[in-house]
Amino acid sequence: MRFLSVYQAPERTTAPTEEEKIVMGRFIEQGMKSGVLLATEGCMPTAHGARVRLSGGKLTTTDGPFAEAKEVIAGFALLQAASKEEALAYVREFLNVVGGGVCELRQLYG
Repeated sequence: MRFLSVYQAPERTTAPTEEEKIVMGRFIEQGMKSGVLLATEGCMPTAHGARVRLSGGKLTTTDGPFAEAKEVIAGFALLQAASKEEALAYVREFLNVVGGGVCELRQLYG
């Protein structure tokens, strides 16, 4: 089964430190070697993004940053797991590595 994990955290405006890159790099390498982690990326600050909304037949685009958001999408991971419980275990381990935030886990259609 494949799962999408969307990571939300308070907005971060600085790049990861070298130590953070090393710790996360090890975690990602282990996940890739085990076959659980298929793809992952972190997001740049919302100042580099935009939101596009369709409401009442009208499209609007709002450039970042998104100051009203307490937590923003900080990254994602595409997981391959035998069960939801296995995917949840990986997500819990990820949150321990990054030290906080929220992950929404969604199973993908096969």
